[in-house]
Amino acid sequence: MATTPRKPIARRRRESGFTFVELLATVVLIGIIMPVAMRTIALCTSLAGQSRKETEAVSLARTRLTELVTSGDWQSGSRAGDFGSDWPGYRWTVEASNWTDAIVSQIDLTVHWQSRGRDRSVTLSTLAYVEDE
Repeated sequence: MATTPRKPIARRRRESGFTFVELLATVVLIGIIMPVAMRTIALCTSLAGQSRKETEAVSLARTRLTELVTSGDWQSGSRAGDFGSDWPGYRWTVEASNWTDAIVSQIDLTVHWQSRGRDRSVTLSTLAYVEDE
């Protein structure tokens, strides 16, 4: 028997890259993850904005409360107002009530603003000695 020389088997060289199925799976995975990721980013941005507004309101309340106590206007001055054109959208109200006796009053200052269509507010309180006039 004569043997015939075998031909070398042509080896298919696999080219580097992705197959169609791998690309399709990646696109489907991105399609599932992206809406969730974008919703999370939007929620975080919204919460950061609300937090910023609340921080501003607390700072404005502290400043106004300090002004009212040091000037004594909480006893006879205006009981409501806004913060002018520097802080549009914020307004304040103040209430004073007797604390434990008539010589000490509790002063509650509330700052109001609108955020995402809802009324929001923060209240700061302090005690003040009532001076006889």
